[in-house]
Amino acid sequence: MSTRLAVGDAAPDFTLSDADGKPVSLSDYRGRRVIVYFYPAASTPGCTKEACDFRDSLADLGDAGLDVIGISPDKPAKIAKFRDAEGLNFPLLSDPDKEVLTAWGAFGEKKMYGKTVTGVIRSTFVVDADGKIEEAQYNVRATGHVAKLRRELKI
Repeated sequence: MSTRLAVGDAAPDFTLSDADGKPVSLSDYRGRRVIVYFYPAASTPGCTKEACDFRDSLADLGDAGLDVIGISPDKPAKIAKFRDAEGLNFPLLSDPDKEVLTAWGAFGEKKMYGKTVTGVIRSTFVVDADGKIEEAQYNVRATGHVAKLRRELKI
């Protein structure tokens, strides 16, 4: 079971490939606030809803000084299809080894349909300009999550 992050913790740095195979690092965003969210699988109903909600809120989030990064264990080719099919306009990163997911506490045991399974724990974090965790939310619901996050961040 991976350890969960808490407000005030240093955000674990990472460098992962985006949908086009280009490396993207958390440190690239130093000096800005960034929402890092983890989702189980591209092109599934819940993940599509969540990604499209981030897409549709991106201008308002950007105006509030927030960038968005989505991370899943999918390979770059799969996330490229997802990005293109849904018109997603923020980086989607590939973590097939689940090392970043684990470091952020977003991979481990969870309940699914009443059973305990091991997998991606849908999670969202806000990282401040200095690389510290400002908000850590685990087991979020795909539907309505972005609206709830915007309310909490007063955006």
